[in-house]
Amino acid sequence: MNIRYKTIHNIGKDEIIINKSRFIGYAKPIENEGEALAFIEEIKSLHKDATHNVYAYVVGDDNNIQRYSDDGEPSGTAGIPALEVIKKEDLRNVVVVVTRYFGGIKLGTGGLIRAYTKGAKIGLEAGNIIEKVLFRKVKIRLDYTLYGKVENYLKTNGIITINTIYDDAVNLFVYADYDDYNSFIGIMADLTNGTVIVDDIGEEYLSLKNGVKID
Repeated sequence: MNIRYKTIHNIGKDEIIINKSRFIGYAKPIENEGEALAFIEEIKSLHKDATHNVYAYVVGDDNNIQRYSDDGEPSGTAGIPALEVIKKEDLRNVVVVVTRYFGGIKLGTGGLIRAYTKGAKIGLEAGNIIEKVLFRKVKIRLDYTLYGKVENYLKTNGIITINTIYDDAVNLFVYADYDDYNSFIGIMADLTNGTVIVDDIGEEYLSLKNGVKID
């Protein structure tokens, strides 16, 4: 299991014209190979009249599954360049489809490689490249008199608070660093003279862009 990995946040679409040929780059985050194949078929159906619908995708914690298709373009000029863009960006669980409408001018081997590389890149960038990071969801229960001190620590250290519930004590729900959970418990105990109650209530991947959570 990867505690952190790069992928894209949502479906992306962008296009460019190269020597009168229209290249439309699509990208989508996926969970499995079935989702990749379904997206490829969706784009093919949308662009039945296109000259080519080239695709590439990777699936798995270590990109165990890697597939591509030149869809009629000369071997090695389309699917592999698209796949290489995904691998160069070190992305996980994504599919790209680059649709081409031929404009009447042949691009040659080098031109095709550059065009499909660009088509995959703009699709991925439109999908917003982000980092998925695994956090522990934690409930912190503490006395009202200690709330200010703990809240200040959380804000100072950039720890994301999910929710706060007030009853006969303060209940903070936060995302704690996955690897430093034991250290986090120790800090909470130190701040509250051992009176805090910390419960691990699950784990969740968050989408981060430059270290900031995005929804």
